[in-house]
Amino acid sequence: MNALQRHRKLDAIWASDKGFRGWFNTVSHTDLGRMFLVTAFFYFGVAGVLSMLIRAQLATPHSAWASEEVYAQLFTMHGTIMMFLFAIPAIEGMAVYLIPKMLGTRDLAYPRLTAYGYWCYAFGGAMMLASLVLGLAPDGGWFMYPPLTGGIHSPGINTDFWLIGITFVEISAICAAVELCVSILKFRAPGMSLDKMPIFGWYILVTSLMILTGFPPLILGSILLELERAFGLPFFQAELGGDSLLWQHLFWLFGHPEVYIIFLPAAGILSTLIPVMARTTLLGYGWIVASVVALAFLSFGLWVHHMFTTGIPHMGVAFFSAASTLVAVPTAVQLFAWIGTMWKGRPELHMPMLHILGFFITFVIGGLTGVMVAIVPFDWQVHDTAFITAHLHYVLFGGFVFPILAGLYYWLPLVTGRKRFFKLGETAFVLIFTGFHGTFLAMHVLGLLGQRRRIHTYDVDAGWTAINLTASVFSFIMAIGLALVLIDIIIHLFIAVRGARSPWGAGTLEWATMSPPPSYNFASLPHVTSRAPYTDNPTLPDEMARGLGYLSDPQEGRRETLMIDVTSGTPEAVVVYPANTFLPIKMAAVTGVFFLSLLLKVYWITPLAVIGVAALAWRWAWQLGARNDAGPQPVGRDMYLPLSSETAKSQGWWGSAFLLVANATFFGSLLFGYAFLWTIAPGWPPPVWLDLWLPELAFGIAAALAAPILIRMTCARVAGGQAAAAPCTMALVAVVVLAVCLASLMLRTPDPSMHAYGATLLVLGGYGFFHAAVTGVMLGFLRARIAKGHTSQARRAEPAIVRLWVDYTAAVGILCLTIAHLPALLT
Repeated sequence: MNALQRHRKLDAIWASDKGFRGWFNTVSHTDLGRMFLVTAFFYFGVAGVLSMLIRAQLATPHSAWASEEVYAQLFTMHGTIMMFLFAIPAIEGMAVYLIPKMLGTRDLAYPRLTAYGYWCYAFGGAMMLASLVLGLAPDGGWFMYPPLTGGIHSPGINTDFWLIGITFVEISAICAAVELCVSILKFRAPGMSLDKMPIFGWYILVTSLMILTGFPPLILGSILLELERAFGLPFFQAELGGDSLLWQHLFWLFGHPEVYIIFLPAAGILSTLIPVMARTTLLGYGWIVASVVALAFLSFGLWVHHMFTTGIPHMGVAFFSAASTLVAVPTAVQLFAWIGTMWKGRPELHMPMLHILGFFITFVIGGLTGVMVAIVPFDWQVHDTAFITAHLHYVLFGGFVFPILAGLYYWLPLVTGRKRFFKLGETAFVLIFTGFHGTFLAMHVLGLLGQRRRIHTYDVDAGWTAINLTASVFSFIMAIGLALVLIDIIIHLFIAVRGARSPWGAGTLEWATMSPPPSYNFASLPHVTSRAPYTDNPTLPDEMARGLGYLSDPQEGRRETLMIDVTSGTPEAVVVYPANTFLPIKMAAVTGVFFLSLLLKVYWITPLAVIGVAALAWRWAWQLGARNDAGPQPVGRDMYLPLSSETAKSQGWWGSAFLLVANATFFGSLLFGYAFLWTIAPGWPPPVWLDLWLPELAFGIAAALAAPILIRMTCARVAGGQAAAAPCTMALVAVVVLAVCLASLMLRTPDPSMHAYGATLLVLGGYGFFHAAVTGVMLGFLRARIAKGHTSQARRAEPAIVRLWVDYTAAVGILCLTIAHLPALLT
């Protein structure tokens, strides 16, 4: 088979459907990455228009075009769209598009999950945008502090749009994080050990882990606040045992890591681009990886520095102030590594390099003002002023927008196979850089002069008029520059001429594909022996095209790639992907119906939507696997490997493990909230504690202990080629008993509308009951698969996946029942 025949055969297998249909059923990471990016930059444009309206309102004192209510909607939606609908999805899109190409594989670990995540993002974003168009946009700030956002002070549907819409959108972020974690660890080119992985992969891996552990606290907070608004459960009402500070803790447990979740992928772009622009190798690869991991850990210990003025004890304030300054150390390691890389090389002032220089100047200023606000006395003075707004924009715009623009110009020739013709980008950069600094340096001054943020008007006598007008003028200059970038890219797509395969001389694998890349990425998977395989072997593209790598001859028309050992990169198994399907968009649509039913309070639809999601999930999983043992598969280079379904830890096992990390973080946040209210909130102890009922406690714990034993018996019988239906059925019965005990706990809680204690117990029991129900469905699914012959001594992957969920559910059930009964046991 020659290279052209191989290309045609692979493209027929991997290509998306032609025309309009292909937009909705594609599971290609290349298509979905582009869709993420286009949608994210659309929302960037929307948020930019909102920011221009804000600056127009503040350009002069007593500007009357926007009322206080409209202005509150504008700045709330501006922050919400920038943080949730632009920054994170833009990084997801770039990672979804680039990671498989950089790592030398054909797709991400779960193509359908990528598609489901995109459609959740698209539908959730449309829900938020609809609220703006209908004049029902949230108006409580992108941080949604209660009690201002509670049912008493915000009785309309505006706040519900934020709470429900953002939770819907965050499903996309969790999906992408699981997808990227597993893909980076298990789906790389053979031979690509962790120390040979492109530096961008490390940044995305750490960022994805941060999403899994940083987003659940906000999801929990959103659920609790919506429960308070919809059903009167008083989690944040001080007079009923709640505390509004609980929201701030949950929000900033997400909010401060969020800054680094945005910054780290942008820093990964810089670590990738700077060596290429400087014609050298990256200085301090190991140190940079260590600093990225350290920065991730430290970022989770800084959330209280947003709460210095809330009455936190002085010892706590001192600790978090010191930690806030300590975070500068790993950031400085990366900055000095980048500077050292440029120093040892010969930087060339291409278009990406201009935005890199813009980053250095802007981000360093943002970092310096960050150290200033980490000092408690200074923070007390500038808290809630325009100084904080300016600092935030220096960090986020400087640390994210400049790098992502550099990345766009760097990878644009790869996406299109063209080179730029008209040079609008240079003019655009000058306008963006000048406009940004003119706007936000002026806002620093306004904050020092005392202008509060989130105000829609001010008096002439305040002395802020000239500075506000200056900031507004420069903001429009920045907007013109960003519009020129869009025009430059559109012209590039339609007018630019064909370019070289790797115009920058980069050595990573994405440049060794065809340009633009084919649907399958690589005609055969390369064997990697260094961090710059294309530089070390310039003939690599030709070798892959001629089929000298792995999986060069597709078997039975299947979409195939390899799964490898995490650390060494040794090939372990063959993964067969599903083809194009409408299941992801259907699942996202039904998920959207679930959230819309909560938003519109049409609660009779909610259980129907849950049943619909469960039915689609059953069909989703049932399509996988086979009824016959496939045996070792030829993968090329005289190597034979099993299918992933015939291994103990398939990609499904890894995905479940990372999803349970997010799940455990959510549960830990719930326990934190319970402990916080018990020890800090006013109105405790509650009027009535939960009564002790020993049968509920004893049977629940016994069932929770039995289920893991029974699922292990099931796994052992499957691995031994014995009948496994009986222990699987018994495990299902044990989980059902646990669910009944948790339901009993929910029904016996003291009136949840009268005190936060009862409300928290209800949520705690509901969390355990939900997981028992989900695990029960999974055990029922496994029982059906066993009966239909989908498991065997070789095909043992599915029982191992269910075992993970049974173990987690059992642990959750024991904790929920024990914590709920603890006060009664102690008395």
